[in-house]
Amino acid sequence: MLCDQKCFVIIEEIGMSSVLQDDIPAVALSSIRSELRSLTQGSGFYRIIRSLFSVGGKDRVRWLKCMVSNNIRDLAPAHGVYAFVLNAQGQIQGDLYAFNRGESLVLEIDRAHADSLLTLLRRYIIMDKVEIQGVAELTPVGVTGPDSKRALEASGFVLPDMKPLELLGVHWNGADITVVRTDNPGIESYELWAPAERLNSLFQTLAAVGASEIHASTVEEFRILCGIPKFGQDIRERTLPQETGQERALNFIKGCYIGQEIVERIRARGSVHRMFSGFELEGAAAAPGTKIQSEGKDVGEITSVAILPSSDGHHLALGHLRREFAAPEKDLLADGKKVKVRSLPFTELHSEQP
Repeated sequence: MLCDQKCFVIIEEIGMSSVLQDDIPAVALSSIRSELRSLTQGSGFYRIIRSLFSVGGKDRVRWLKCMVSNNIRDLAPAHGVYAFVLNAQGQIQGDLYAFNRGESLVLEIDRAHADSLLTLLRRYIIMDKVEIQGVAELTPVGVTGPDSKRALEASGFVLPDMKPLELLGVHWNGADITVVRTDNPGIESYELWAPAERLNSLFQTLAAVGASEIHASTVEEFRILCGIPKFGQDIRERTLPQETGQERALNFIKGCYIGQEIVERIRARGSVHRMFSGFELEGAAAAPGTKIQSEGKDVGEITSVAILPSSDGHHLALGHLRREFAAPEKDLLADGKKVKVRSLPFTELHSEQP
């Protein structure tokens, strides 16, 4: 283990959204820094807390095309897309990744929201020939960092150059594993869909070639550094797609789907009133939910906060801000502390982590 496991158990049970730096033992902070350095300068492996679902039936493509905001109809085999599920008012009800496996589609959904999102999706299976089944025998594993491809190849995976969200089936040490090149915008990263009973041997092999084991606390810190919004935290059920800044989830030529009219109306108007933003906070970290103010008026909200400060003592955060206040020269405050708007992802600050 890379640190005292008890420290990480405490953090992960409380939840990163409610943890500030002063609440975390120094040994855990040191280990988070070490693990974050592996993700940004070397390679690290970790469990991904998402679930996989297989979608079969002859109507699967037509049905899913009408359910999500991205293009499923023209999705090439062994490729995937990121997409939102919307309601009729165009508000986000969940997000997912969808992959074309040829004879079936595979959905990857955050485990915390999988049941509610699948309940919503199944509600629209009426006369369609569609079957959705969980793929409990496979566990998603992340391998991330500029050295991640070398670590995988040293572990016995033969990998060509892969495009974002491209799949590759690999036979590894007697097990069938699917490799996915992820769409992380700042750091090279892969996923492995591996049989649960092979995780221990997989982790041992990755560790033996120099990759570091990464805990959930550090994975959350890394997500914030990469500027990736999380549904249920940065993306709420009343959030509109264009407010998230995730244009990769939208396709404007795919045809009809639930919520499309609102998405197209926003596109025609040219902008939304608020936008997903990155922030740099002076001094101590503010808690998620803290309002951002200008001249005493609420103009935004912090939704995720990195617990480690940058080299100059500032903290990085994600949140939402009214568009007219997004200019860098604006004087903004959060809980009495100065706030600076920063572009996402925070890739230029990765190297500043101590």
